[in-house]
Amino acid sequence: MVVKQGEHENRDRTYSITELCKEFEVTPRTLRFYEQKGLLSPARRGWTRLFSYRDRARLKLILRGKKVGFSLEEIKELLDLYSLRDGQLTQLRVASTKMRERLDALQIQRVELDEAILDLQRTVEIVDGMLKARTEGDAVKAKAG
Repeated sequence: MVVKQGEHENRDRTYSITELCKEFEVTPRTLRFYEQKGLLSPARRGWTRLFSYRDRARLKLILRGKKVGFSLEEIKELLDLYSLRDGQLTQLRVASTKMRERLDALQIQRVELDEAILDLQRTVEIVDGMLKARTEGDAVKAKAG
């Protein structure tokens, strides 16, 4: 969840809610929700929200974080570290720790999912076998009757 150096566009550019929704395939409601939660803070011109380069980068990080299972609270904690003036050192350390924790949790989930899949496959085979036996038994009874 660290912005790569070299991802430099026009930092003075602003983005409309429509532009960001289209680019990131999210709804306006999603952006308003993130704003409500303090994750994004667009400027306003009347009723219009104007998202900055910083907001766009934050949205990208929010969506990446959500994709790998971080809670919005965890994402906010990481995003808030960007404002520290230690050359992102604290942010990088915390991000590394949180990402490793999340990776460990995902690996445990993968093992549990693999076990659940195997169990379900075995159950399907048993049920299919029972179904086949019952259908064949009914066919034999029908011929005999």
